Amino acid sequence: MKPFHAYKNPALAVDLAVFGYSDNELSVLLLNRRDEPFAGGWTLPGAFLQMEETFSDTCSRILQTKLGMDKLYLEQLYTFDDPGRDPRGRAISVAYYALVNPATLQVSAGTMAHDVKWMNHKKMPPLAFDHREIYKMALQRLRSKMLYFPVGFELLDDEFTMTELHELYECVLDMSLDRRNFRRKILASEYILPTGAKREGLQNRHPELYSFNKKLKPSNFQLNINLS
Repeated sequence: MKPFHAYKNPALAVDLAVFGYSDNELSVLLLNRRDEPFAGGWTLPGAFLQMEETFSDTCSRILQTKLGMDKLYLEQLYTFDDPGRDPRGRAISVAYYALVNPATLQVSAGTMAHDVKWMNHKKMPPLAFDHREIYKMALQRLRSKMLYFPVGFELLDDEFTMTELHELYECVLDMSLDRRNFRRKILASEYILPTGAKREGLQNRHPELYSFNKKLKPSNFQLNINLS
């Protein structure tokens, strides 16, 4: 067996698919690169792992230095290891996806990007590297997990109406959901609670506001949405 130092070590990167939801639109946060390769192209935010960092440390550094944010809902997605995924050399990416309500923060581009923008997930530009593949897998994971785990709640305000929650699920899942069936199942899950307040400022109606039942363990959440 070769000694440890005899093995070539590939570079390790972390890439983030950051999803936001606002005005009934699901968006993805993209950076416009300053440097080669793919200068002027759009990418998911990412960075190479430093020797003293954990993957979580790198995620925090990306969020803070490249996007001006931190402390988002984060979940590890997949490891992308195609030998040709980066033209600079052998690089393995550990991808994560993150969820945020864009109304709660203001993003800013770091020094390595021309710009940072929220892009409608249905109007995405071409992405550099293999970031299209990463984004598509992250969207698929988000859609599947929202059916049995309350991750989607990270995209809403602390208080919301049943209509706003219903619209979120329809937007992310990209399908129509029967309102009465959705309401029955979401209330049966016991993961939302009435606040006793109502949404003001809407003409001729004042819908009830709900909040998340943070005392209920996420493992108990079983929405099990279907089309029937």
